[in-house]
Amino acid sequence: MSDIAIGPNANAAAQAAGAGKEKTLKQADFLSLLIQQMRNQDPTQPMDSSQMVSQLAQISQVSATQALQSSFDALSQSMQGNQLLQASGMVGRSVVVPSAAGKLQGGSLDGAVNVPDGGGSTFVQVTDRDGNVLRTIDLGMQEAGLATFHWDGTGSDGQPLPPGTYGLKAQCGNTAIATYVSGKVTGVGMTGADGAYLDVSGFGGVLLSQVAQIN
Repeated sequence: MSDIAIGPNANAAAQAAGAGKEKTLKQADFLSLLIQQMRNQDPTQPMDSSQMVSQLAQISQVSATQALQSSFDALSQSMQGNQLLQASGMVGRSVVVPSAAGKLQGGSLDGAVNVPDGGGSTFVQVTDRDGNVLRTIDLGMQEAGLATFHWDGTGSDGQPLPPGTYGLKAQCGNTAIATYVSGKVTGVGMTGADGAYLDVSGFGGVLLSQVAQIN
């Protein structure tokens, strides 16, 4: 963290910032300068009216653009506030989010796969950190869309595996398909430009726009 200037240096910096703001030319300042220019113009070489109109049009366009930007900023803040309010209503709910790994906790893990149209037999593989297959879950033939699965936390030998994070791979016919994990929403927050996010138990933070299903 950078140090915050205090004492005389801070006052000098504040004065410099204030002086910079005072140098900003506003619409009223522009009009005042234009009037003074007209009052002090050379009678033998009066101002070109077309140039004056052009200058007025330019300052009006800048003012309109600034007003429009202010309106957009206010609208954006309002939408973010509404999005956060809506997201807060999801606390305690179960959501399904895209992930190639899941955390085994409480002895089981729930998730889903995205089955394409015209897919074949579907199965999910649970792997260790080295990619070794520990368990294969056969889901059989599934309709297109999200198909849920449940892993009881045991390996292919039927023995329970220790809690931790395990990889997930899925296939439908000969096609690799996306995997998802399910977890409860424990909190919400804002990321700024990306909008609201959810804290999902056993997963972490995920953007609200990435949630595939709410249960």
